[in-house]
Amino acid sequence: MEFAEYRRHDATALAALVREREVSALELLEIALARAMAVQPALQPLSLLEEGFGRAEIARGLPTGPFTGVPFLLKDLFAFLPGTQLTNGSRLFGRFDCTFESTLVARLRAAGLVVFGKTAAPELGVNVTTEPVLHGPTRNPWDPTRSAGGSSGGAAVAVAAGILPMAHGGDGGGSIRIPASACGLVGLKPSRARNPIGPVVGEAWNGLVAGHVLSRSVRDTALALDATAGPEPGDPYACPPIAGSFAAAAGRDPQPLRIGFVTSLPGGSPVEGACIAATEAAARKLQDLGHHLEELMLPLDAQRLRRTMETIVAVNLARDLDFWAETLGRPADRTAVESCTWLLAGRGRRVRATEYGRAITTLHQTSRQLGQVFGRHDLILTPTLGTLPPPLGLLDQNMDDLDRFLELNATFIPFTPLYNMTGCPAISLPLEQSPDGMPIGVMLGAALGREDLLLAVAGQLERAHPWFDRVPPERAA
Repeated sequence: MEFAEYRRHDATALAALVREREVSALELLEIALARAMAVQPALQPLSLLEEGFGRAEIARGLPTGPFTGVPFLLKDLFAFLPGTQLTNGSRLFGRFDCTFESTLVARLRAAGLVVFGKTAAPELGVNVTTEPVLHGPTRNPWDPTRSAGGSSGGAAVAVAAGILPMAHGGDGGGSIRIPASACGLVGLKPSRARNPIGPVVGEAWNGLVAGHVLSRSVRDTALALDATAGPEPGDPYACPPIAGSFAAAAGRDPQPLRIGFVTSLPGGSPVEGACIAATEAAARKLQDLGHHLEELMLPLDAQRLRRTMETIVAVNLARDLDFWAETLGRPADRTAVESCTWLLAGRGRRVRATEYGRAITTLHQTSRQLGQVFGRHDLILTPTLGTLPPPLGLLDQNMDDLDRFLELNATFIPFTPLYNMTGCPAISLPLEQSPDGMPIGVMLGAALGREDLLLAVAGQLERAHPWFDRVPPERAA
């Protein structure tokens, strides 16, 4: 198989070729490795290459699953797998040897995926771009002067640039959906507790974080969720199960739905015109498919949501740095972490217990408010991002002005954190492009546990307005 043919297949199709013995897992790995070596110097999507691990997995014999033999990359952010290393995008960790396996990683591997490396992420996932001091900037394959988004930026670039059709990501404030929008991919943040995050912790960032994949097709995203969803022993709570499979949901057209159309939040940052225009175009596409669109103003205070999000992240970051400094036996000070990481953790240490409790109460209140909206609307349509991908260097986690850093982050992502705070699922779809050819994602959100509804509409849009063959210009890779 040549690279041009490889790129014409999604993960589901590649796995079918392996099952039919038209191509081998080793042959696919060789293609992925060659492509990784070709794009890494210019775009830097990888933080760690673990070719030997992938080859050994194939030699031992792969499990039989929906993706058997398909090359795969894990996000370099607390995705533990013995025999591999982590950097978490930070000088604090260097190359940290994993001693246990994350439950989600185990389920992805049980689906037959072949792990051969880790994708770049910003330090500890605390940025909406992927430009850590440790690895340098990951560049957008559509325009290498622009951000690829974050924190799953390396994963998005690896998929968009053709290294592989699907890669692991994590989302604590939009970190799957942001780079999916920036790089022209499908990015689903599942419902809280849909996918496991154990075996050690019960929730991350007070339930804000969810793990899944970035892909080029809705069916890959849906089939991956079928392979990974479900509780594990010791979970503090579980997501409501669906009837049937996510893959089946993605393959059938839904009945006409009531969709709320939102382009701003009360008190929020202005949204760039190109992002509004893309969302309006998506609304017209949905109307043409028979859905009822209604302009909606969400009953939320954007500034209150932002303060709450920052408090939750700051407190958790402070705890994480203290834990890892003790575990690693080295200080997590300004010489080991980036400036805004250090400053935000310091802010977290100064948060009073009552303030932290108030932030958690706000999360719950926001969930109730959004739940009321979903009682009247099946889905909510918004831009994924507030602006087009910014130039590299703007969202600098190593700047000395924490308030400036947080303001820049908030301007870029006015909508994505809402679904982390409430636990509801949301998906970014690569439906639109700017006049100069940059991808613009639009986002659909649903009530807790209704990924099936999101995937049904996403699949319907994909069939009506295909995007799979829309790839970055080869000159950028």
